[in-house]
Amino acid sequence: MAAAQGQRSDGAGEMDGSEGKVADAAPPPFRAAVEALREARLRPEIEIDPTRPPQRLAPYAYALEAAVVDGEEDLADGRLVLLHDPAGHDAWQGTFRLVTLVRAELEPEMAADPLLPEVCWSWLTGALRSRGLSVGEASGTVTRAGSYYFGGLSERPPASQIEIRASWTPREGSGGVPDTGAHLAAWCELLCQVAGLPPVGPGSGDGSVVSLPQRRGPLSP
Repeated sequence: MAAAQGQRSDGAGEMDGSEGKVADAAPPPFRAAVEALREARLRPEIEIDPTRPPQRLAPYAYALEAAVVDGEEDLADGRLVLLHDPAGHDAWQGTFRLVTLVRAELEPEMAADPLLPEVCWSWLTGALRSRGLSVGEASGTVTRAGSYYFGGLSERPPASQIEIRASWTPREGSGGVPDTGAHLAAWCELLCQVAGLPPVGPGSGDGSVVSLPQRRGPLSP
C-alpha cells in the first residue's frame, strides 16, 4: 500500500470496477458520498487508498483499504465498502450501507481476555456515537483466532489475531447523502484502537474508552 498519511489518490472516469473510479452517470447522492470519503481528514498514522469494490452487492459500490503504519510495520489493516442502491434495500432500511473488515495481530495473553470481543465492538459504536452519527440495522462479528506452528515452522512464536466484520446503515442527510466522511473518520479510529493507539478527536477524553497495549509487530501475510 502506498504511503498516503491520511490522503487518498482520487479516481475519475467510468465505473468499471477499477480502483477509485466512479462513473459520471452514477446517481448524484452516490457521487457526493464518495467525494466526502475522498475529502475526509484522517489521522496521520493511517495510509489509505481506493481498491477494487465488490461487483454484486449493490448497483453502486466504492471501496477503500487502509492500514495503521508505524515505520515499516502495519499494525492493523482493514477495508471499508460503501454500497448504494437508489431503489432502497429492505435489509438495509435505507439506500446506503457501509461494510467493513478490520484485522490485527495481538499478543496471546491479550487475545485471551474474555471481554475483548465486547470491547472491540464498543470501539466501533463509541467512535460513531462520539461524532454524533446515527446508524441503523448495525450488525457484525468479532472473531479471535490463534495460530501455532510445528515442524519447519516451529521456531515461530504462537500468534493471535482479532477480526472485526461489521455493517451498518448511515442515516441520510441533505439530498439523501450520509456524512460518509465522518463515518470514515470513525472507522479509522476503530482501526487505530485495534492497533493499540490511543483514541483522539471527539470523545477521546472519555475515561470509559479502553485501548489495547501496543502489539509486538506487523500482521503476518
